[in-house]
Amino acid sequence: MDINNLLKGVRCECGKHHTCDIDYVYIESGAINHLSEICEKYNNILIVADENTFAAAGEKTLLALKNKKTERVVFSGKEILVPNEAAIETVSENLKDAQIIVGIGSGVIQDLCKYVSFFHQIPYVIVATAPSMDGYASNGAAMITEGMKVTYPAGLPVAIIGDVDVLKNAPIEMIKAGYGDIIGKFSALNDWKLSHLINDEYFCDYIYNSTYEQIESTLNLAEGILARNEESIKTLMEGLIVIGIMMSFAGSSRPASGSEHHLSHYFEITGIINGEEYFPHGIDVAYSTVITSEIREKLLSQPFGDKIYRLGKEEYEKKMQEVYKGVAGGCIDLQNKIGNYKADRRDIYKQKETEIKQILAEAPTAKGIQEMLSLVGLDIKEFYALYNKEKINQGILYAKDLKDRYTVLWVNYDYFGEERE
Repeated sequence: MDINNLLKGVRCECGKHHTCDIDYVYIESGAINHLSEICEKYNNILIVADENTFAAAGEKTLLALKNKKTERVVFSGKEILVPNEAAIETVSENLKDAQIIVGIGSGVIQDLCKYVSFFHQIPYVIVATAPSMDGYASNGAAMITEGMKVTYPAGLPVAIIGDVDVLKNAPIEMIKAGYGDIIGKFSALNDWKLSHLINDEYFCDYIYNSTYEQIESTLNLAEGILARNEESIKTLMEGLIVIGIMMSFAGSSRPASGSEHHLSHYFEITGIINGEEYFPHGIDVAYSTVITSEIREKLLSQPFGDKIYRLGKEEYEKKMQEVYKGVAGGCIDLQNKIGNYKADRRDIYKQKETEIKQILAEAPTAKGIQEMLSLVGLDIKEFYALYNKEKINQGILYAKDLKDRYTVLWVNYDYFGEERE
């Protein structure tokens, strides 16, 4: 797919004119050299990175901007950077007379720059240091504010720089994370189609099919990814960018983020709350896709019942406090606002049981997902070794409460509730 042609937009059969306001995408060897032309009209530049990402691409970035006045915010690389209020303040207070932000990094640096750029109305460029996630071209910034994982509507970068000379040398776990993030789209797309059926949510065949094409092309990359082959890394990065553009086309992360992402957010948030280790985002997404496939298989194995599972108010709030502690209130307030727990979907489940199960059956099996992940050395045993059974089961039940999005996690809860515990 020609990315720069895609950026011109698509007048779609769904009735929308899809757009993505990014000026430049360069994914090639030596791509960082384009920074000099991209930033030609800017004299004062704020560079944002952490110690690891600056080590990967900082000197090349400074060389490309050698005639400019640059200031730097370089976070520690020894601890996981959390995109929270403290990080936002650190970047914001260093803006001063900056005319553009140049972020050097991947997920967290990208989201942090995107958020600050949008709320201070200053353009930004991202110099990617790993093909690890699909958010480079999306218009949402995934932040952790008040302890909650919140995706804020935000602007897009002026340019995305994917220098293959940098990307191919990223930590192998980050490269595997990008592969895993794309495999997770099997789950996300299935959830989108499910919500379209159950809730009449907006759906676009063009976006769905374009995203699915990226999954299929990624499956052929495994061997090359492990070998750090330049063409494989380039294709992986292109796939991640295209999926990000599809999110911008859709106006939300819906084509790329569903139940598997909710589980990954649950592991991240509870990890931060409890001071526990968690996997890089894309790897958590990959392993969580195995879990969501198991849920679909369970739903396919038996007829839908006549009862909807619900805890009483006090018991539900007690459970949420156990799981989310200090951020439980935010989750409860979100679900009260949306009204998911008040919704009684028994009639629509029974009326559309055949169609629902047809959709669920379209997703790969858990065994199939495991086989795809094994191609890049991702073994589900690592997942179970890090997260115990209780933690995983709690995630299956309550990861849905972190977001306002309907997914297969709701069907599972409606019918099986606490049964898995």
